Amino acid sequence: MVYAGEKEVRELLGVYFIMGSANCLKNPIEVLEDAIKGGITLFQFREKGAEALHGDEKKELAKSLQDICRKHHIPFIVNDDIELAIELDADGVHIGQDDESASKVRRRLGSNKLIGVSAHNVAQAKQAIIDGADYIGVGPIYPTVTKLDTEPVQGSTVIQSILRENIHIPIVGIGGITEKNAGDVIRFGADGVSVITAISHAPFPEKAAKKLASAVKIGH
Repeated sequence: MVYAGEKEVRELLGVYFIMGSANCLKNPIEVLEDAIKGGITLFQFREKGAEALHGDEKKELAKSLQDICRKHHIPFIVNDDIELAIELDADGVHIGQDDESASKVRRRLGSNKLIGVSAHNVAQAKQAIIDGADYIGVGPIYPTVTKLDTEPVQGSTVIQSILRENIHIPIVGIGGITEKNAGDVIRFGADGVSVITAISHAPFPEKAAKKLASAVKIGH
């Protein structure tokens, strides 16, 4: 999948669903299919945590989820695992501050892949641009229980501080986002919202994704 540019990336970030097997209350394949029906625009495979799959099991799940994404023309992003992304010819990767730099990842993946970087302040956002990132994940906006090693909660402050610096890169808000606050995150200045449990723990993932998509649309 080749990306046309910044405008397309901003649109892809609208409802960005992140998930692995440990995040789901039911079969992750069903969860993803329901989320796509509900209107997610981008998917990231993030297989982490005490109960995460490894080796061939991880690869098999990733391939199954990738096949679903391809069927529905949803870009498939891999969290951190560059080797897996290359092996599967994923549409891109998302990396954190403790991972390889975006510039090194770009050299390994090529120019036609999406690269996202988690950024928690202005300096990290600027470095992500220098390194060639296509978008940044900014937060945590609200408290989250999904990741235990997060940066301090920053609310709207971090997004607005980045925008005040005239930093022009697509931004997706991360951390504790739900259908009730997703619109606020867009009004803070983000292009989209990324969620895990708001969809993966929902009794009806399709309905949850629809509500998020609606909140994002209203926020714009």
